[in-house]
Amino acid sequence: MSQHLVAGVAGRVTGVLAEFLAAEVDTLRALDPAVADAAAPLTDLVLRGGKRLRPAFAYWGWRGVVADGADDEPVVRAVGALELLHAFALAHDDVMDASAVRRGRPTLHREFADRHRTGGWRGDPDRFGTSVAVLLGDLCAVWADRLIGTSGLPAPVLLAARRVYDAMRIEAVAGQYLDVLHAAGGSDGVAAAVKVARFKSASYTVQRPLRFGAALAGPVPPDAVAAYDRFGVAVGEAFQLRDDILGVYGETAVTGKPVGDDLRQGKPTVLAELARSRATPRQRALLDRTLGAADASDAELAEVTAVITACGARAEVEGMISARVSAGLAALAAAPVADPARRELSALALAAVQRAT
Repeated sequence: MSQHLVAGVAGRVTGVLAEFLAAEVDTLRALDPAVADAAAPLTDLVLRGGKRLRPAFAYWGWRGVVADGADDEPVVRAVGALELLHAFALAHDDVMDASAVRRGRPTLHREFADRHRTGGWRGDPDRFGTSVAVLLGDLCAVWADRLIGTSGLPAPVLLAARRVYDAMRIEAVAGQYLDVLHAAGGSDGVAAAVKVARFKSASYTVQRPLRFGAALAGPVPPDAVAAYDRFGVAVGEAFQLRDDILGVYGETAVTGKPVGDDLRQGKPTVLAELARSRATPRQRALLDRTLGAADASDAELAEVTAVITACGARAEVEGMISARVSAGLAALAAAPVADPARRELSALALAAVQRAT
């Protein structure tokens, strides 16, 4: 039953997004056909892939605390906005990371740089691509607000949920800034890397979506909120730790984005920081020489990957993932939430960390 219901929420969210985006693109076309044409790769990014984890966590967070028989159609629309917020973050993140591929296709900034080159337009193609990708990311943020506002939920409920939504966005920006700052300033240790994971991913992927969904139900008992927070932080951090492992050990054909980018960018992930702390002097010299080298060869990255494994950093991160999932599931087991939601949230937690993409 769990797989069916989780997939059902994802399918309903995708349906809402498809209908909403079609109407929004028509609005853009009325402004100028060129603007609607520019939005096509963005709508494709939203609709062609993604696990819909954030809307699913939000939906089941709502379902866990709402009265039986409540109409969920407005809620599906509201939580669908989290997928648009995610697309906004992806567009900007890809620009900051200079990523070439997202979900198996060229990133937005690469797509529009290629359009510029093919068209023989004036100016710098890469600058044009970056500019358009930033604008499209901003457009997605506006669309997210519009979808929440037109969900059909009562204004007082939306106001309360908006406080959670705004906190989520602020924390995501804070985490992204700390990620950029630590990459530029050098290693700040494992504790700093965990903090980035908490703000950049735990809050934005699990904890705040849960709280957002709960807020859509109206006033929620404090003990339910506290349990959601414990579950959300633990599972959200585990999600990011899995992402770090996939960024080094995954397969591009499966993940849909280049493997090894985190190493070439010198991102101070928990995995990388643990490797630095556990490495021998010779291994540490290799890490210092290669991590953050944009021109590092595949062979050099393979050496780094071998060091990360040999020093025990990967195994330790796997242990951290297991410990966090166990803690999250324990918090959820004791939470005063409806049993169907408890089962679905447990399934989502496992899906979030037992993944190859």
